[in-house]
Amino acid sequence: MQLPVLQIADLKPRYPIIQGGMAVRVSTASLSGAVAKNGGIGTIGATGLSPAELAQEIQAARKLAEGGIIGVNIMFAARQFAELVHTSIKEKIDLIFTGAGFSRDIFRWGMESNTPIVPIVSSAKAARLAEKSGAAAVVAEGFEAGGHLGTDRSIKEILPEILDTVKIPVIAAGGIVDGKDMAEMINLGASGVQMATRFVLSEECSVADEFKQVYLQAKEEDVVIIKSPVGLPGRAIKNKFIKEIEEGNAPLDECSACLKDCSGDYCIMQALINARNGLVNEGVVFSGKNVFKIKEILPVAKIFEKLLAEFQAV
Repeated sequence: MQLPVLQIADLKPRYPIIQGGMAVRVSTASLSGAVAKNGGIGTIGATGLSPAELAQEIQAARKLAEGGIIGVNIMFAARQFAELVHTSIKEKIDLIFTGAGFSRDIFRWGMESNTPIVPIVSSAKAARLAEKSGAAAVVAEGFEAGGHLGTDRSIKEILPEILDTVKIPVIAAGGIVDGKDMAEMINLGASGVQMATRFVLSEECSVADEFKQVYLQAKEEDVVIIKSPVGLPGRAIKNKFIKEIEEGNAPLDECSACLKDCSGDYCIMQALINARNGLVNEGVVFSGKNVFKIKEILPVAKIFEKLLAEFQAV
């Protein structure tokens, strides 16, 4: 099986591998720049950053990427959504991924600046709307993904339906952690894959080592669905904080006003920051369903080598 050529507007990465944009400060310049340098599309998780911080991350990633492709992921539910989009465009970002809601304005902004917009969708209906609105491609994300989820259906069910609906490139996401998973998605017709969880266990990912150790030690039964103040379910690894959420006793930190709408059950921003900084039992550690399959921390270059070798072996 040959790797497909992924083309999003005028962008052609060497490999059809997109690193998922993980907030808050999980996929920063160090990771996205390394992925871009090695031939994939590196993505900065913009949600949770100020516009000034995002500009700094984009500039730093550019220096590391050595001409590679850099994108940002901006959650529509974020209060600063528009500001982050405009900052990304001002910094001449290569493309913008967006999910957790649907914005019509972003397609106009993208068209005016010649910036490809790639929505993350979980249904054929949403994919059709995205294509009609002007999307350059879509990421089809199944329930196997980490973080906030837009469906309870598998990517294996969703992907064929979306492929039958749109003519733009479709990138598969959710639970993809190795070359065998890549081959399965490409065999189903995907133009490429998006992987997030695998790249957390890279040397270049800037999260605390305690965060990475939670990933390495996770068993299949440790990965659960939780309630999030965003209004969407989320997939995370069980810990003390998750138990408190389930019992309705999660601590109420001062509101950071990060969302357009928030249930107020707990502060998702502070929970993600705590986990990212190593206070893993005082926060939420988002991960994909298949995190338990990953057994080592590697440099991004080695991750690419391993993914491609596994793909060729299949």
